[in-house]
Amino acid sequence: MGKSLYLECYSGISGDMTVAALLDLGADQKVLEEVLKSLFVQGFEIKVSRVKKSGIDACDFDVILDKEIDGHDHDMEYLHGHVHGSAEPEASHTHGAAGHSHDEASHTHGAAGHSHHHHRGMNEIRQIIDGAKMTDTARKTALAIFEILAKAEAKAHNVPVEEVHFHEVGAVDSIVDILSVAVCLDNLGITEVIVPVLYEGTGTIRCQHGILPVPVPAVTNIVQQCGLDLKITQVQGELVTPTGAAIVAAVRTSNKLPENFVIEKTGIGAGKRTYDCPGILRAMLIHAEKGRVPEEENQKNESLSKKNAEATSLENAAGTTDSTDFADYIYKLETNIDDCSGEVLGFVMEKLFEAGARDVHYTPVYMKKNRPAWLLTVICREEDIPGMEALIFAETTSIGIRRIKMERTILPRKKIKVMIPFGEVEVKICGPQGAEKCYPEYESLAKICRKTGISYGEAYQMAVEAGKNLE
Repeated sequence: MGKSLYLECYSGISGDMTVAALLDLGADQKVLEEVLKSLFVQGFEIKVSRVKKSGIDACDFDVILDKEIDGHDHDMEYLHGHVHGSAEPEASHTHGAAGHSHDEASHTHGAAGHSHHHHRGMNEIRQIIDGAKMTDTARKTALAIFEILAKAEAKAHNVPVEEVHFHEVGAVDSIVDILSVAVCLDNLGITEVIVPVLYEGTGTIRCQHGILPVPVPAVTNIVQQCGLDLKITQVQGELVTPTGAAIVAAVRTSNKLPENFVIEKTGIGAGKRTYDCPGILRAMLIHAEKGRVPEEENQKNESLSKKNAEATSLENAAGTTDSTDFADYIYKLETNIDDCSGEVLGFVMEKLFEAGARDVHYTPVYMKKNRPAWLLTVICREEDIPGMEALIFAETTSIGIRRIKMERTILPRKKIKVMIPFGEVEVKICGPQGAEKCYPEYESLAKICRKTGISYGEAYQMAVEAGKNLE
């Protein structure tokens, strides 16, 4: 069973704070180091240590760049530049100075032969992610975070996403931060991430583009595009970095905490800057306190679980299909889309199915001012939500997605292969024993029709009859 993570962002959120908090929760540092060693990126090492932030013990995750590419602040400079003045990093973030109590040996990573000074675009980022030795789940999460960042930056500069280039100073450490977050979330088995609100500072910040207001454009774009809740505080300085906002946008599954919950473990990640607030990110593994759930609800859930377990057992006895098809719950994602062509909608549907959607469909609707539009509906598993939402935001004009948890009842099913005069066809047998129905799989049947010239309808009936004979 997956775990629920609550991110408490009262002091903001950044990439390094998130990695540190997840490591403090128990993510395996050795697993992370092995992934980082596999990156086609050179010129960095990591340090994990314990530090004090406002007297609170916290984990510190530090990406140290080689001198040739070292910058003032390793906190998403590639999007908004160096930080000076009131937002100067703590102790200028001088590595190796007294008081920076690293208690573990540093680890150098990266493949030889790659230039330090290189402006990477999304194509290069995708290649780095694809080449990393990480799980598919972690890979999807990392890619989703980067795509959200790229889209936000593209909007800020009014350029296509593929023309966005991440500045060389912050590229390496930003890649490390983002991939580390993805790896740690996967290693901890996190399937639900709850982030009620992002707390941001105020004032201005000096960056490569000049003096900008806080929140910086990339953050405001992510908050707007992904429907995040933002609260502006009186703290002078930047609390939410573009990486931090993108992480939340990519992995958040809910903005509501359970009414009652139990804290299993707490991790605290340290930030690098000194503000009036503590500069920590607190992460908690939680679960709903079942004792507070009404007894009738418990009985209902137990009954449903038992029913689905029986269905799964029956299906496994037939030796045919994935037991995840019998999950108690499924999620429906909805969003209204206008200003999108049919070709775009078709492409999005194709990508959603490739990403694991159980079903995708469009419904014509009329929005305010009688604008014609499409209602996109996606049915998916809970663990696929971050990737689905990131894809929708990246490929459509949607600025908000509704998420609905739905209880479902599923018939037992199995996939088998049957023979018809023209070849082998894959079919699905659904229903309780004695009342099964046969449904030929489209691609399997279409392949035979293309090869032989037989009509689809005729081949379909042959496959159904063949399936019935095996029931």
